[in-house]
Amino acid sequence: MPRPPTAEAEVAAELSAVRPALGPRFTAALPGARAAVLTRLWRALAHDPLPWITRREAGGECLTLHLADGRRLHGPPADPYATTAYVTEVRLDASAYDDAARLMTDLAVPHGTDFAAELGHSAASLALSRAAQEPPSAKWPARDWEWEQRVVDGHPYHPNCRSRPGFSVADQLAYGPEHRPVVGLRLLPVPAGECLVSGTWPVELRDGERLLIPVHPWQAAHVLKRSGLEGPGAHPLMSLRTLALPDGSHVKTALSARLTSSVRDISVGSVAASAALSDFAQRLAGHTDGLLHFTRTFGAVTADSPDLAAVLRESPAVYAGPGEQVVPVAALATTGLPESPSWTAEFARLALTVGLRLLEAGVALEAHGQNLLVVLSASGAPLRLVYRDLADIRVGPSRLAGRGIPLPDDLPARIRTDDVTALRRKLFGSLVAGALAGTTGSGTALGAALGAVVPQLPRTPDLVALCEEPVPAKALTLMRLSPGAPGDQWALLPNPLSGHGGRPRFVAGHP
Repeated sequence: MPRPPTAEAEVAAELSAVRPALGPRFTAALPGARAAVLTRLWRALAHDPLPWITRREAGGECLTLHLADGRRLHGPPADPYATTAYVTEVRLDASAYDDAARLMTDLAVPHGTDFAAELGHSAASLALSRAAQEPPSAKWPARDWEWEQRVVDGHPYHPNCRSRPGFSVADQLAYGPEHRPVVGLRLLPVPAGECLVSGTWPVELRDGERLLIPVHPWQAAHVLKRSGLEGPGAHPLMSLRTLALPDGSHVKTALSARLTSSVRDISVGSVAASAALSDFAQRLAGHTDGLLHFTRTFGAVTADSPDLAAVLRESPAVYAGPGEQVVPVAALATTGLPESPSWTAEFARLALTVGLRLLEAGVALEAHGQNLLVVLSASGAPLRLVYRDLADIRVGPSRLAGRGIPLPDDLPARIRTDDVTALRRKLFGSLVAGALAGTTGSGTALGAALGAVVPQLPRTPDLVALCEEPVPAKALTLMRLSPGAPGDQWALLPNPLSGHGGRPRFVAGHP
């Protein structure tokens, strides 16, 4: 029985029909895209606590993974913080693989079939994304959404970095931020009495007794099966379902498609909590000496469904002063700034100062490269931070009480925890294993940046844990292969400071 066509073949066939001029560039981009996805998968196989890998054996220039069924995987040493595609081939016993989807298929592990299909989509979509790029301009963007659209490769560590099953090639070209489209939003009228509103819903999105809910056109066509009214043209940000509106504000829409690992709907609970979280964040900003801003949520609405909801919030760009730029951390690599060790150290100092100060006060940010933005001076110096999307922070009531910070009664129970491990995982997993690692690009560079700045920071128990314990990171592949296990699962990565003199010595004045 012949094998079904691969995702690469399907994309190539669709591309020949809708954008044939991109075909040769797509083909040329495929080897690099396969290596990028294979590198991310090899990182996961080397570091995620996968139950069917019984032992990992490092020797020289080879890492061997012993599988529970007796087979062995061989590949290069896996730097968990690397962002370059350095894995072009791994071997399962005597067979060589340059394709993550084919490798996952032949591993034949539980739930691996669906994951293998997503890996194939990831490589094909990544090649499509890269094929559509023009040579980068040395000139910095003038608008916030242009920064977002510079992020072409998606998540720096997830093997499903560009997986968009359910999206045709035409959909990707029409909606993917890296393709720089203008997306015509739809507006669905819903009686106000059937809606839950948090904050203030603007008058321009009201029609008498009805609220006009912005809907992504893919959602309107494929999930809601309703066309609604014609809405404004908007520019998609790196999350794809959040878009920049003509007035400069941002709208987060529901998108019930599996992108990377998650279905991007908007829960009723998150809508209900949005105003309280926004107000709480503005009070928190006062505890950072002006080093951190939180974007405000103007209003959120749901028609009692995660498939029909929207959140309106301000653009992070409003926190830029004259001559300054607000840049998503995920886009910093496109500036060339992280090539300077002194710059990465200064950025790490700013990010750790803010993150650890809030953690000590009882708030753990999910400060990955999409949620965290940095305000740059005209010369590129990191000045301040901006944080957006508060839905997944964690708040420790006991720590807050110790600092005299009141905890609002209406914050959702799921974000409250006094578990120190949970609070540290949330911050360290997103900021250190995510934003800082993705910016520096390797374990060596990350260790150098951390080693340069941690002796200058107050020696809190949280900082000691960061310096002396393994670094937590979401075990994204394990989570994708564990569909019945709710919540986050974690990998413990080697501490990058171990290669830079081990535990840092703390300077005088920082006991």
